[in-house]
Amino acid sequence: MRGRPRKTRIVQNEPRTKQFSPRGAIGRPSHKDIKYEEVEAIRLADFTGLSQAEAAKSMGISQQTFSRILRNGRKCLAEALVLGRIIKVQGGDFKIEK
Repeated sequence: MRGRPRKTRIVQNEPRTKQFSPRGAIGRPSHKDIKYEEVEAIRLADFTGLSQAEAAKSMGISQQTFSRILRNGRKCLAEALVLGRIIKVQGGDFKIEK
């Protein structure tokens, strides 16, 4: 086994929408998966405006881990928007805590 065990991320609410599809694209576009904890990181940082330190504390992880999750989530969204892909919310290592 390599490194430390992965810490479970805390997600406050399960996203209401699990899939976004582009309109106007001919054919069936491929999809891009975004993890639940990446959606939560984007929600906390970009939607609610929390600092990375506050958001990391809310998710029960370090600020460095939060920063990495946020960067991966933003990259996923950017790729899907630029390339016209379906965005599916699924997977990850999280638990829902209200």
